[in-house]
Amino acid sequence: MGSEEKAAIIFNATFVRPAKFYLSGFSNIPHVKYYYVFLCFVYIMTVVGNCFLLSVIYMFKTLHTPKYMIVFNLALTDLCGSTTLIPKVLDTFLFDRRYIVYEACLSYMFFVFFFTSMQSWTLVTMAYDRFIAICFPLRYHSIVTKPAIAAMLLFSWIFLLSAIAFMVGLIDRLSFCGSVVVKSFYCDHGPVFRLACNDVTLNYIMAVFLVVILICVPPILIALTYVSISIALSRITSAERLKAMKTCTSHLMLVAIFFLPILGTNTAANFSYIHPNARMINSTLTHIIPALLNPIIYSLKTEEVLNSIRKLCKKNRLSNTTLSKKMTS
Repeated sequence: MGSEEKAAIIFNATFVRPAKFYLSGFSNIPHVKYYYVFLCFVYIMTVVGNCFLLSVIYMFKTLHTPKYMIVFNLALTDLCGSTTLIPKVLDTFLFDRRYIVYEACLSYMFFVFFFTSMQSWTLVTMAYDRFIAICFPLRYHSIVTKPAIAAMLLFSWIFLLSAIAFMVGLIDRLSFCGSVVVKSFYCDHGPVFRLACNDVTLNYIMAVFLVVILICVPPILIALTYVSISIALSRITSAERLKAMKTCTSHLMLVAIFFLPILGTNTAANFSYIHPNARMINSTLTHIIPALLNPIIYSLKTEEVLNSIRKLCKKNRLSNTTLSKKMTS
């Protein structure tokens, strides 16, 4: 350990805490700056797309329904999640500011995991909405109400906030008396707690719990709802079946875009060797691409949103025509 790193370490009676961590991130990738430009473009489009979707839902009262409360929540978490991750990744690697203050690292970890978890569980809430709509259509409006959906979303926010805060808080009880190099592109939980030189059993248990609540339980619950939906669809006529299936396509696309890359990357990492750079590029794309595509899918594949966008365009054209007539007169 160099003299600078030794000087950067703060000693306490019970633990050793580094003043800063070093994010090793991407290394020796030719023309990597083009990838950072791509990330910047993705972030701009994500902000524009999600802000547009949030504005459309907010402006049109016809979209003030339980279903679009969930869509609004997804767009908001997508926007916050991308804003938490991408600007910091660009700042760290494009401008080579790889040292990150200990407290900032833990905050970074908390927000990335929290918003990713919220995206995951918002998709579960969407699946519940589709399940009730197709399996119990006559009771849909009495079961899926605004207070019921608000309570489900609020519970997700509070539960995940508490779980992620507890997970990050456990890092604070560790001693870091060796390396401060985090082998990731952000302050990832696993690479950080593995640097500790005291007992990390509790951190490992929490990491497994996080994998279960983020990667395992949500897709299982979604799969079970679609098994029930398939059974319900098999009992109705083909015309009604096609109409009901159309209402599920947007959600199924969001689920596939979000979960397949996460499951694929984690499965490949556990059962075969992936070059660290390839793993990190896959991981960044897994974090950012769903947030980019979600508003596009909901804007283009959902009839209610499309109608609202058409009304907005028509309203703008009418106002522009009126304004030009006033100016010419």
